[in-house]
Amino acid sequence: MKPTEVVRDLGVLHDSELTMKRHVSKTVSTCFYHLRRLRQLRRHMDIDTMKQLVSAFIFSRLDYCNTVLYGLPQSTIGTLQRVQNAAARVTLALSPRDHVRPALKKLHSLPVAHLIQYRVALLMFMVHDNRCSVYLSESVQPVSSNQVRRRLRSCQQIRLHRSTDKN
Repeated sequence: MKPTEVVRDLGVLHDSELTMKRHVSKTVSTCFYHLRRLRQLRRHMDIDTMKQLVSAFIFSRLDYCNTVLYGLPQSTIGTLQRVQNAAARVTLALSPRDHVRPALKKLHSLPVAHLIQYRVALLMFMVHDNRCSVYLSESVQPVSSNQVRRRLRSCQQIRLHRSTDKN
C-alpha cells in the first residue's frame, strides 16, 4: 500500500512533511473565490452587511484551526495575510493601492501572525486555568511539576511543557 501525501483531519490538510502548504493553499484559494463573489455584491450593500459577510466567509476560514500554523515561516503565513488584506479592501471598498493597515485597524482585526500567537496564548491560558478539555490539560504540565526541573529558575515563573507521561 502506498502512503498518501496529504491527510484531511477536521478540515485541516496535513502534508507528509508538515509544511501545511497544501492547507494554506486550499484556504487561500477558497477565500479568494468568496472574495471575488463578494466584490460583485459590494455596491449593493452597506458596510455593516459587508463586514458580516466577510467575517462569515473569509475571517472564519482564516481563524479555523489556525493554531496548527504556529511556528510556520513568514512566507507561508504571508499568503494568508494577503487574503486578510484583500478582505479588508473589499469590505471598506478600498482601491488596491490604498494602505491596508488603517483598514485592518478599523475592522478591529489583528494581522494573521499575531492572531495565531494570540490563539496559542489563549489556549495555554485555558490549560493553565483548567478551562480546557482533559486531554489538553493532561498533555501540558507546569515546569514545577517535574522533579528534575524544580531547581530551575524557570520553575518560579508560570511555564508549561509537554507532558512525557505515557499512560
